[in-house]
Amino acid sequence: MSEAPDPRPDIAGIASPPARRLEHLPEAGRLGWAITRIARLFAVGIIIAMAVLVLEIFLRYVFNSPTTWAHETTTFLSALTFIFGGLYCVARNSHIRVVLIYDIVGKRLRNVLDVLISLACLGASLFFAWAAWLMARKAMFRPDGNFALETSGSAWNSPAPAVLKIFLFVVLVTMSLQFLILTFNYLRGLARPERPTDA
Repeated sequence: MSEAPDPRPDIAGIASPPARRLEHLPEAGRLGWAITRIARLFAVGIIIAMAVLVLEIFLRYVFNSPTTWAHETTTFLSALTFIFGGLYCVARNSHIRVVLIYDIVGKRLRNVLDVLISLACLGASLFFAWAAWLMARKAMFRPDGNFALETSGSAWNSPAPAVLKIFLFVVLVTMSLQFLILTFNYLRGLARPERPTDA
């Protein structure tokens, strides 16, 4: 059955604007909403990284006075953004996936697949969170148990490696929580009575 035509007139060949896509997946809940809002800070981080690179080029080639911190700072800011990007994709349901089977089944079976996929991703996220904790613990504590952040060993010697490992752990724990929320909400959707149009 074909769709009903859009009742709005097509003025001078200008098509009507596409529907606005939700910023976060409704099943992601308030956590998903918060993740998509926080992501704007990381977008600003990329702009700051670019500004630092421009400053470094200017100082190096105009004044012949390069900094000791520019390379580490841009690497650090970019790494933070890429780490957070995985969590952002989960909240928006925009990660890369193979949908060969998913796209050909009915809505009810898709809901079942959503639950199974979320459970599998929850297990993987918990596993990687545990591995990230092992890395973060080594980056935070010396073998004798004293607190000391791992540093880069460069001329600037920043604690960026330790901060990134701790941040990775926090993101993976949050990602696990997000997959748990998704699993719960997909299960709630599965428990709803099936309508004739859902088949």
